[in-house]
Amino acid sequence: MVYIEYRNVRINLADDVYEPAEDSFLLADAAVETARNGMHILEIGVGTGFVCAVLNANRDVHLVATEINPHAATCARSNGIDVIRTNMFAGIRTSHHFDMIIFNPPYLPTSDDEKVPGWLNYAFDGGTTGRSGVVRFLDEIIDHLYPTGTILLLVSSLTGIEAVRLLMVASGFIVDEVGRDKCFFEELVVLRGVLVD
Repeated sequence: MVYIEYRNVRINLADDVYEPAEDSFLLADAAVETARNGMHILEIGVGTGFVCAVLNANRDVHLVATEINPHAATCARSNGIDVIRTNMFAGIRTSHHFDMIIFNPPYLPTSDDEKVPGWLNYAFDGGTTGRSGVVRFLDEIIDHLYPTGTILLLVSSLTGIEAVRLLMVASGFIVDEVGRDKCFFEELVVLRGVLVD
């Protein structure tokens, strides 16, 4: 079996599942730095379970995750993550609220002829602007976040960092940056949103 090790944890990988890359490492580091012991945390689109597994190994938190890709859900479960196989928030009751919600959205601007066949498309396809998943996430998040809750959102320069920040502000969040990494073809940023009380 193929695996990677990072920050006190060993994570199994699988075929047809997005393999953790620079964005995953950046988000995991930001999540560990932001999370506080005892928090109830939800990750949307958990993939291999990398971010949750790193959080679990470094903080005493209560984790649950969602994932649409059945191969990814199985992989995340093999990494000890409690996964609900559903599309975004669809399988989470609106009465269930979280202290923090984490999302590494599919952020690549994608036209119809650029779609990837099969389940992996869900990991990459951000619609024509790269922001379709972000918009849906922000539309649905208020039903699942405590009034003093926090979100962590991974954003790429390909998606438009400032455009996403403005969407978060319009959704009622105070926004700051808690992580940044420059890759060879994009810049990655983790934006933290805290609900305005």
